[in-house]
Amino acid sequence: MALLRTVTLGCKVNQYETEYVRQALLGIGYRDAGPGQQAQLCIVNTCTVTQEGDAKSRQVIRRLARENPTARIIVMGCYATREPEQLRRLPGVAEVITDKRELPDLLARFGVVDIPSGISHFGPRHRAYVKVQDGCLLRCTFCIIPQVRPHLVSRPVEDICQEVRRLVDNGYREIVLTGIHLGHYGVEWCRSRPRHQWVRLPELVERLLELPGEFRLRLSSIEATEVSGRLLRLMAQVPERICPHLHICVQSGSDRVLRRMRRRWGARRLRDRCLLAREMLPQPGLTTDVIVGFPGETEEDFEATCRLVEEVGFWKLHVFPFSPRPGTPAAQMPDQVPPPVRQRRVRQLLKLQEQLRKRYFQSLIGRRLQVLCETQTEPTAEHLQGLTRGTACRYVPVAVPGELRPGELVEVEITAAEEEQLLGQVSPSAAKERPQPTTLGSL
Repeated sequence: MALLRTVTLGCKVNQYETEYVRQALLGIGYRDAGPGQQAQLCIVNTCTVTQEGDAKSRQVIRRLARENPTARIIVMGCYATREPEQLRRLPGVAEVITDKRELPDLLARFGVVDIPSGISHFGPRHRAYVKVQDGCLLRCTFCIIPQVRPHLVSRPVEDICQEVRRLVDNGYREIVLTGIHLGHYGVEWCRSRPRHQWVRLPELVERLLELPGEFRLRLSSIEATEVSGRLLRLMAQVPERICPHLHICVQSGSDRVLRRMRRRWGARRLRDRCLLAREMLPQPGLTTDVIVGFPGETEEDFEATCRLVEEVGFWKLHVFPFSPRPGTPAAQMPDQVPPPVRQRRVRQLLKLQEQLRKRYFQSLIGRRLQVLCETQTEPTAEHLQGLTRGTACRYVPVAVPGELRPGELVEVEITAAEEEQLLGQVSPSAAKERPQPTTLGSL
């Protein structure tokens, strides 16, 4: 029995693609290597968003070669696409997959006869990522990804629906739709079909809502201009099935910086679309990405970003100090912001985030939220019954006294807010006995 070990670096799409390969190999007899066991095959899915991602990928490969000296190491992912020759020279590397579209060929070489159209499990988690599209056509000056994933490919609706049904049948109660550019789902089809036959993200979501079973959908990162009125209307109609949470990529609140980033819209349009989401959805959870210290960013530009973040009310920020990525236009731009200034702006923005998070958490006290139960803690002097922790539909962490079954969705009435989480009680109507969720990660 050959043993398999997989390691994933980077985004949700990478995690999905690793699971796709893993399940196909398990289907022909491979088994996951346990702690201390040496694997005969290692799959490393790499990331190249930053130079740090490159370095971590190389470190992982070298460590696997040391710990599994007889293993074949297969390297895939964005770093493999960008620097295949560099990776081929690392110890233990037997093959480098430079294009994710080659994955079916890879599996066929290992003896997989029936190439799967998707996955059925997502490890021991209680939420599953479903990749619906690949590729990005944008040319943001700070980003390397369009160079390594340039081909727009949207998966057929029926394949996605069948995959979601399998995952729900196997006990997953939250399905996260993800892609390299999620809002461009179906864009390439529009070139060859009349408008009435277009299938874009709202149409896909609408089809998924027709599926039976107890589950909810969550959208991963999306661009502001792709938060359409139709998508928001769908979210408003069935908030118990589509999480009222949007992770909207902002990057900057300064028009001048947005132009240098080669983004497709200005701050006003971005703000208006976010405020439209606030108007159409009940207290939505809005989160975002921000880059600070982009070349040429002045104090005035940074203050514009802070104003936008506060006006929209993003409760959670992924704040990145600008890091020059070789191979991108931004790396060669003049007026690079000194590292101490970047770090000061990061700290200032994170301090603002603390205020916005506290404000948003307070606004949810007294509201009922749908929570996906995930982990349990042991009883303590403070919490005699222990706590069940989970993630609410608005993406906020919630803790509930007592032991609830991980993997189930429950309605929780929020009673208090702490610095990092909300506290609540299971609503009486939701406290009835539920069927035991299917055991996850059985593959």
